[in-house]
Amino acid sequence: MRPRSHERHSLGGVGWLRASVLGANDGIVSTSSLILGVAAAHASQSTILLTGTAALVAGAMSMATGEYVSVHSQADTEAAALAQERVELELDYAGERRELTEIYVRRGLDAKLAAQVAAQLMEHDALGSHARDELGLSAGSRARPLQAALASAASFAAGAVLPLFVAALAPQPLRMVSIVVVSLLCLLLLGGWSAKVGGADMRTGALRVAFWSALAMAITALVGAIAGTLG
Repeated sequence: MRPRSHERHSLGGVGWLRASVLGANDGIVSTSSLILGVAAAHASQSTILLTGTAALVAGAMSMATGEYVSVHSQADTEAAALAQERVELELDYAGERRELTEIYVRRGLDAKLAAQVAAQLMEHDALGSHARDELGLSAGSRARPLQAALASAASFAAGAVLPLFVAALAPQPLRMVSIVVVSLLCLLLLGGWSAKVGGADMRTGALRVAFWSALAMAITALVGAIAGTLG
């Protein structure tokens, strides 16, 4: 028999996994692409490092700001829905119990048992029961803007520091190749790991991330080379 924790392990962390992978992936791709574009334009070592550092800081702040605004909007929506539900419970408690009963009937319970479940749950925590079963909200899924912003900034910075570190250490003739190789290897691992944790095919996930990331790097490097030639 499959253990009860299996589905929670595979599906429960999809939200945080998506945000973490997105942040780290953006950090690697955007910073490595920018460094490659500047390097292809024959910029000096100091300019490359300055550009990479600026990309790391600006990208992390942008991720944090965007995530904070987005999740805060979600939190505001959740708060408004809970406030409305609280008012409805005060004005029509019996009607809200019937509404909860109908939800349980649609989920497969017979009418008598559904009414008993709704009555007992509402007696224990009426607002919590409606938040969970009518609105789809729970303590674990509740929006946390500041936490989301910090996590996004940290994951972006963790990804961005990799190509920046390679650019600082690699010799000039091997700089661009080293950045591409290290970045793609990290992206392959990141894509495969996220696919495995999410229950998807590791090879498909890894190759998808690596392909689109390589395309982004190639286009940015090409634009940088053209700009360097024209300049």
